[in-house]
Amino acid sequence: MQDRNDMPDEGKPTAPQGQEARSAGDVLSGPGVDNPSVAEPTEPREPAPAKPDQEAPATVSPTGRPSGAGPELREQDGEWLTTAQGNRLYDTDHSLKSGARGPVLLQDHHLREKITHFDHERIPEFDHERIPERVVHARGAAAHGVFEGYGNASEVTQAGFLKAGVETPVFVRFSTVLGSRGSADTVRDTRGFATKFYTDEGTFDLVGNNIPVFFIQDAIKFPDVIHAGKPQPDREIPQAQSAHDTFWDFVTLHTEATHHTLWNMSDRGLPRSFRMMEGFGIHTFRLVNAEGGTTLAKFHWKPKLGVHSLLWEEAQLLGGLDPDFHRRDLADAIEAGAFPQWELGIQTFPDTPDQTFEGIDLLDPTNLVPEELAPVQPIGLLTLNANPTNYFAETEQVAFHPGHLVPGIDVTDDPLLTGRLFSYLDTQISRLGGPNFAQIPINRTHAPVNDMLRDGMHQTAVHAGVAAYRPNSLDGGCPFLAGADDNPYVEAPVTVPEASKVREAPETFADHFTQPRRFWRSMSPVEREHIVAAYTFELGKCYEQAIKERGLQVLANIDPDLCAPVAAGLGLPAPEPTVPIEDVDPSPALSQLGDSWPPEGRVVGIVTDADADLDAVRGVQQDLLSAGLVPLIVAPTGGTLGDGDGTVDVQRSYATARSPEFDALLVAGSVARGDDAYGARDARAAGDGAADPRVVLMLDEAFRHGKALGAWPGAEEALRTAGIPVDAPGVVTGGSGAEILDELTTLLTEHRVWDRFPPAQ
Repeated sequence: MQDRNDMPDEGKPTAPQGQEARSAGDVLSGPGVDNPSVAEPTEPREPAPAKPDQEAPATVSPTGRPSGAGPELREQDGEWLTTAQGNRLYDTDHSLKSGARGPVLLQDHHLREKITHFDHERIPEFDHERIPERVVHARGAAAHGVFEGYGNASEVTQAGFLKAGVETPVFVRFSTVLGSRGSADTVRDTRGFATKFYTDEGTFDLVGNNIPVFFIQDAIKFPDVIHAGKPQPDREIPQAQSAHDTFWDFVTLHTEATHHTLWNMSDRGLPRSFRMMEGFGIHTFRLVNAEGGTTLAKFHWKPKLGVHSLLWEEAQLLGGLDPDFHRRDLADAIEAGAFPQWELGIQTFPDTPDQTFEGIDLLDPTNLVPEELAPVQPIGLLTLNANPTNYFAETEQVAFHPGHLVPGIDVTDDPLLTGRLFSYLDTQISRLGGPNFAQIPINRTHAPVNDMLRDGMHQTAVHAGVAAYRPNSLDGGCPFLAGADDNPYVEAPVTVPEASKVREAPETFADHFTQPRRFWRSMSPVEREHIVAAYTFELGKCYEQAIKERGLQVLANIDPDLCAPVAAGLGLPAPEPTVPIEDVDPSPALSQLGDSWPPEGRVVGIVTDADADLDAVRGVQQDLLSAGLVPLIVAPTGGTLGDGDGTVDVQRSYATARSPEFDALLVAGSVARGDDAYGARDARAAGDGAADPRVVLMLDEAFRHGKALGAWPGAEEALRTAGIPVDAPGVVTGGSGAEILDELTTLLTEHRVWDRFPPAQ
């Protein structure tokens, strides 16, 4: 391979105009060969070459003969964006639509090529026990359940599964977005929340996320945002993280991503549990009632246990301690009978020609409507009550599609939703081996099927008759078209105004900062501190100074009070806003704090040893179980404590327990050093003192993470050894085990002891 230093001047890579090539003094982690500019480059240039440390396979023929061609022969060529056939493109940000607000057109060959290629980017593996993993949402967990309608939605929709008392089987899959199947559960990321309703009118899929807005306004940008967020292509790192240059390069240039990014940097990006996570349909749908009247609506899932999140340190610890934390939590809760529940709710809006509400464009998926303007009306209850029997057969093979609809629920001209209607179907054909993926058991509808679709890979039905066409007489005319009285699916007859076909967005899609500003202003002081820390960490992990500066400019346009502390953390000056800072009303419903929720399903660690009052330990354990909480006994070793009929089973040892697993800790004994408590075996056990250092560390972590702590008489010394004031907020001592437990349970209803976190002055 020719040394790059020996190349003639005309063969060496050159920096674009106004930029300087990297010097030899640069550190080695830069993602590209050039120093980027803060502003988006506009001067055309040839593609960037490979970095000096990179080498491609030799250019030989298929039979091994040297071709004599340089490695650049295989690289992308030309300064202009093109189709795969070389046609230059003037726009790749907007789908081709019938007018700026009209429906996306099937003739948009660029959209279909771009999305189709993205859908098929995962190459099938040669291991015949596997299928290609999803490009996004690859890591998931799922459960079976039942949905019961409340019956109060009939005024706006004829959907049968929402009628009073109707019980519908469901299958729900939760997931992360960016990581592969082998990544960790607790990374900072958006979570998928997809629900398959097996209704007697056909399958309905509500395919959403735990964030009510999306990164992009038009599906044609979906490959771009995912390519930017995925691991960088040269080294396939970092895995399941957005804290890298390509992600922040994209979202700071494509500022319609600002709102979703802010949600992701908030506590919503680190859910405590799938059980404590909201879900959103994201898009605006059109509901149709029995009389044909239409209403616009957004879907919401509200968890009965409230919305709760991990702290960033907990998420990092769990990435190593238990990468399967969320899927384990879901499965364990269901097995223990603590069935997770969510209410399905809708926000409704008049179906006006402009499809806006209180000045908010309802077709823009980067927008939300504050609940104070349009309250969420509960219309049904979801209960997850059974774990899958086989992960591959169910969780991995389940196929969702926003186009799986039932009478009474229709789509709108949201350009992101339109692209998903194409992309999801195309993806399932690729992943699941052909067009008959609906016949896989987990995907089978519970309604009669007579679709005239024949043959194809993995066809498992054995069709009778000879006429897979209409009209026919050989099969007696069957299947017949449903009449108006036979409950067919009928699209709402929406008028499409006369328009030109264009690649553009409506003017109402242009405001990228007002809604993020509302979200920031709606946060409590401690939630704001978490957002500041997240931006400081993520931008601090970027290599390029220009990207950090551009990121600060975006934050300044959201709110200077957000930008200033992040800039200080990065060691950079805070820029002035480049857009007017509008005064917007906060939406208290956007904050996770300020309310109380049932403590059922919360995990309480009872830290004890053989010298404790085991009768009292058993009493507290039973009280927790009776209240629907999950008690775990933490002792010096595994096995049991005590002997005879008075033994207590141990679920965690001092060696295996760590604070993020627990919502509260109760110290019920002296917690003296275990026999294995020495540093050569366990670094956490190093140190002096009567109390086991691993317990002391666990108490210290739990305290700074805002967990409720209790110690009954004789056990307070362990708290003092950990440096925890016994009169600190959320620390309960004195009295009987039952009295302490009552106070701990009350504290759990607020999720954490937020009084321990005074805001910055």
